[in-house]
Amino acid sequence: MTYFDKFSIKGKTAIVTGGGGILGRNFCCGLAEAGARVAVVDINLVGAQQVVDEIQSQIQGEAKAFYCDLTSEQSVKEMVEAVVEDFGMIDILHNNAAGKSSDLNAFFAPFEEYDLDQWKEIMSTNLDSMFLVAKYVGQVMKEQGTGGSIIQTSSIYGVMAPDNRIYEGSFYLDRQINTPAIYSASKAGVVGLTRYLATYWAKDGIRVNTITPGGVESGQNDTFKQNYGNRIPLGRMARAEEMVGALIYLASDASSYVTGQNILIDGGLSAW
Repeated sequence: MTYFDKFSIKGKTAIVTGGGGILGRNFCCGLAEAGARVAVVDINLVGAQQVVDEIQSQIQGEAKAFYCDLTSEQSVKEMVEAVVEDFGMIDILHNNAAGKSSDLNAFFAPFEEYDLDQWKEIMSTNLDSMFLVAKYVGQVMKEQGTGGSIIQTSSIYGVMAPDNRIYEGSFYLDRQINTPAIYSASKAGVVGLTRYLATYWAKDGIRVNTITPGGVESGQNDTFKQNYGNRIPLGRMARAEEMVGALIYLASDASSYVTGQNILIDGGLSAW
């Protein structure tokens, strides 16, 4: 096997949660291009199917859409069982899904006025869901006895605090935005869960790592892009496709001795 061959995941089965999202779509296509069969998991089944159609038509890859409400343990259990029934096994999990809120006014509220129910909703979506999916996929990987790779998506604001000055005059999809504390706390929890599971499952040959994206262009106004870019050594926000290389690395045998790590894809923000 050559060094380049180690990056191949041909014939392996990968689950991507939040597969219909802005980042998820790129992650699914990247895994498919590297040879994996991809289970595109999303609560929006229509969006997941669109990604499957793209993989099948443009990459000639193998993929299938699966519905899952990641805040429901029963739904997660049924999704994992369905993937195993369709694909036979699970080699790679990209625990990627996250959400904001059903009430954006509550989500962006000042910390001193933050509602506990809103806090619990986001924690359930961003962290409890990671626990549930890792729990059921980890069981499958252990039973298979062939190891596996689990990659979880955090955020730069799970590692460092946001610079609130960048939000002055900043809008996303036509509304004033900020980064609430619950987002930082839930994403920091993802990193902690990764480190725990990396040591817990090491004896089973299951590697667990985190990728941490910096700010990705996805509809922010020019003021925000400029303010954010001024905080980045590379001088700009990320593009969604720039997250994919790290995922392929961590999913493949190229990273066979890497576990418990957090790869920051942030344009150098955390170095400043």
